[in-house]
Amino acid sequence: MSDFFRNLDRRWIFLVMGLSIAIPMLMGVVFPEEPSQEVLDVFNAVEDLEDGSNILMAYDYDPASKGELEPMAAAFVRHCAEKKHKLYFITLWPAAIPMLQKNIEILNREYPEYTYGEHYVNLGFRPGNEGVIKVVVTDLKKLYGNDVAGTDLNELPMTVNVKNIQGMDLIVNVSAGTPGTKEWVQYAATPFDIKMVAGVTGVGYTPLVPYVPDQLAGVLGAIKAAAEYEEAVLQNYPELRTNPATQEGLRRMGPQLVAHMLIITLIIIGNIIFFMDRKRGVA
Repeated sequence: MSDFFRNLDRRWIFLVMGLSIAIPMLMGVVFPEEPSQEVLDVFNAVEDLEDGSNILMAYDYDPASKGELEPMAAAFVRHCAEKKHKLYFITLWPAAIPMLQKNIEILNREYPEYTYGEHYVNLGFRPGNEGVIKVVVTDLKKLYGNDVAGTDLNELPMTVNVKNIQGMDLIVNVSAGTPGTKEWVQYAATPFDIKMVAGVTGVGYTPLVPYVPDQLAGVLGAIKAAAEYEEAVLQNYPELRTNPATQEGLRRMGPQLVAHMLIITLIIIGNIIFFMDRKRGVA
């Protein structure tokens, strides 16, 4: 058997690795996840709010990062909708405009009781990076006189009395870089004591850990945390399990788990063969 693995053409390994990713993807394999405390901190920040609270949904990511961030962004929307929160969508990234719309379509498709202008609004994008945050924390309508469709905010029930974002009960930021979570913390959450949670890419997670739990109530890191957050939502709202779209993050974890197990197995086999050969004096 050791001779078989010792002489195995590497192309067979590439083939098996490809199959270990492709088969779980095609079959929609879902493995059980248990939400970590870090994920539950984020979940509870949304869950513990009174129904109908005001939440700023700041989504700062582009299509290049949607593989990691789209499942958590969608899970945030569904969780907030289950709690009947009022959602104010906004972005600092011009490329994120379609991302906002895609998440809003979840409300249109799955929560028909949600009415535009009463339960959610799309403020869209304004140029200025973190400068936008510095303005909206004191005077929202100075930059956002209209929504993304050009409707005057004074004509929408949920925005007519909103002066700035200091009145938000929570900021939910999903970010792929700069400007993003760090800027929302520095110019909104911290100076104006606004509670905030975030979801970021894998590379963006570690630099934000020192902000927890003071400046950030919690932060999700990459697809693993997205899957755990989905599971937390599904455990508390089990009726959502009938909707396959609520488990997108969980499905994306399947190929990763199988591929990782294969890599670990190959490493173990390789080391066993190495030590066997060294013991025999072959190596």
